[in-house]
Parts: sequence; structure tokens; C-alpha cells
Amino acid sequence: MIKRIVSVALAAIIMLCSVLPLVSCNSENDSDVKTLYVYNWGEYMSDGSEGSLDSNAAFEQWYFETYGERVEVIYSTYSSNEDMYAKLSGGAVNYDVIVPSDYMIERLIKEEKLRPLNYENIPNIKNVIPEFYGENAEYDYYDEGNVYSVPYFYGMIGIIYNTTVVDKADIGSWRLMWNEKYKGNILQFNNSRDAFGTAQYYLGIDVNSDNETEWRAALEKLKEQKDIVQGYVMDEIYNKMENGSAAIAAYYAGDFLTMYENNEDLNFFYPSEGTNLYVDAMCIPKTSQNPEIAERYINFMLSEEPAVANAEYTYYASPNKLVIENEEYIEYMSEIKEDAYEKMYALDSVDATYYKNLTPEKLALINSLWEDLKSDIEVSPTIYILCAVIIGSLVSIGLFLGIRKRIRNNY
Repeated sequence: MIKRIVSVALAAIIMLCSVLPLVSCNSENDSDVKTLYVYNWGEYMSDGSEGSLDSNAAFEQWYFETYGERVEVIYSTYSSNEDMYAKLSGGAVNYDVIVPSDYMIERLIKEEKLRPLNYENIPNIKNVIPEFYGENAEYDYYDEGNVYSVPYFYGMIGIIYNTTVVDKADIGSWRLMWNEKYKGNILQFNNSRDAFGTAQYYLGIDVNSDNETEWRAALEKLKEQKDIVQGYVMDEIYNKMENGSAAIAAYYAGDFLTMYENNEDLNFFYPSEGTNLYVDAMCIPKTSQNPEIAERYINFMLSEEPAVANAEYTYYASPNKLVIENEEYIEYMSEIKEDAYEKMYALDSVDATYYKNLTPEKLALINSLWEDLKSDIEVSPTIYILCAVIIGSLVSIGLFLGIRKRIRNNY
């Protein structure tokens, strides 16, 4: 019996001794792992699905092989610049890399919420084409000289439509978004700047106007549209357009191809009245805990393998020459849709303007107008009938209880 107890004790000691080094090692490794918080648009980076490169996992591996240090990327997403701004301003999480659009970058710079970049850690900036980076850059309007940002993707807004529902004669103009023939089949942006932009382009109003009257005219146009709109959406657009529950939507060009892959009845055009050009760029918030690692992350995303993988995953136009000149990428795009490459890289052939950052007073006005639009909900007759039924039921219950009480009192 004693021998058996000793044997069991020895076995336990041996097992404990073998486990302790592992626990110690794991604890040491955990304390050595640095965390990089990345906040990006939804569906905006290759994630390893369907055999694609997992860009964040590839960065973690590359970083260890290059610098001998462990980094874990904590990756989260947002659906609009305004959502990102609110979360960033809230301060609950200190993000290390964010990917805002041009006008939001301009705002963050003005509010001193971004950190200037150290390009010694971003040598791959040389891969960005001259139109987007350098002395003669045309599209650094939101951050002249790219002091705070590195271009990630760019594109333009257009209209996605279902060819089995929409008549060919109705396409080509923003008018389609206001066509009562398609009532209940139209989706509008669920963010103020893009939604107002659709009305402003349609009306021929400057999207960066300082004139309050013009913003109110755009509001009235959006109110005209409200009765025929099925809903105000962002990421929900994918399911609705792919499954055919909606037939018309203003959205970003790159996302059209994602939807087209799942529904070949869809097509896309840039409205003749003009549209929005946007640049999304990688930035480092001033509150970042690991700015050097963040810069190396940006540098990695500018290298060929992740840059091509991300472009193939998102379908957005890339400002990276390693992508633009990659023959496999060009062939890949043509396999998705015959004119896909031409549609994404149509900047020179489309009348496009960009959003500027607006003054605090104008931003407050837009927020007020947007709340006015969203709160001005028409109450349908069904709601009135339902309310009447509920009130009638409550009255009946009250009468019943009152009569029962009287009967009891009589007894």
C-alpha cells in the first residue's frame, strides 16, 4: 500500500515538474507579446478566407522573423467614418492604426489627434504612385505631404442596380435614387456626409458648400426621397443587394464587385452629374501605445504580397504600383468581371470631387439636419390601427374589471 502511495506521489511530482517549465515559459511569452490595436472598415483586409492571405497573421509572423519579437494584432472594424470618430474620441481603446477617409483625416489632423509618421520605419512608401505621394502629388489634398497618413485604397461612389428590376433607360443619373417607379427597392447611405452627397450631386450643389440654404435644399431633397426608400444602410447593403430584397443603392465602387460575385444580375455606374472621390489612408492616433510597431505594420501592408492580397480581397483601387502593375492581379480582376479593372481605375474619366473637412459650425448643422431627416418618420395607418386596437383592449379590460368589482361589492 505504502509502495503504491509513493509511486503515485512520484508520478505526480514528475508530472508537475514537467508542467511547471511550460507554465513558466508560457507566462514569460505572454508578458513578452506586444499588442497592436488595428481599427479598420469592415471587409477591408484579406483575412485568410477561401485560401487568401491572412494579412494580420502574416504580419505577426513577418515581425517575429524580422525583429525577433512577438506581436499580436487585435483587429476590429467599423462601418462609417463617423462611427470610427466617436469610438476614437471615446478613448475606451487606444488604437495603434486606423484607416479613415480623407475628410475625416483632415478633421483628425486639425484636432491634433494623429501622430506624425516616421518614414524611416516606412521605406515601402516608395511603392505609392506619384499621384498619391510625393512633391507633385495630386491626391494628398487632405494631408499635404502625407505627414500623418499613408494611402491604403481609393475609389468613387456610384449606383449599384439590379438589371432584372431596373429599366436600362433609367440608369446613368442620380435621378434613379428618386425614381418612384422603384419605391421600396431603394437603399440610401446611413451616414450623413454620403447621404447628403447624393442629393447635392443630383441638385448640382457643391458638397463642400458654406451656404446653409444649400444644405437645407439637400435635406428637402432627401425628405422627398424618404417615402420611397426601403432603408438607410451601411454593411447591411451586402445581404439586401445580393439576395435581391433591394434593387438600387448608392455605394462604394469596390463593394459593388463583392456583391456582384454573389449576384451577377447586379451592375454599376458613375452618375453623370458627378460623384465623390475618396482616399482611405492608414494613420496612427496620438494615443497609440506602440507607434513604432504601427509604422512597421503600415510598411508591411505596402509590400507586394499583402498589398496584392488586400486589393484582391476588397476590389478597391490601390495607389500601390506593385498592385497596379501586377499581371496576376489584373487577370484576377478581369475574371471577377470583364470590365472590373477599368471600373475601379476610372479616375481620369469620371467627374469626381472630394469631401473637405467642414467647420465645427457646419458639422453641427449637418448633424442637426441629419437628425431632422431620421426623426421625421411618417407614421403608417397600420400603426394607428394597432394603437387603436391596444387602447380599445385596455379600455375593455378596465370596464371588465370595474363591472366585476361592482358585482363583488353587491354580494
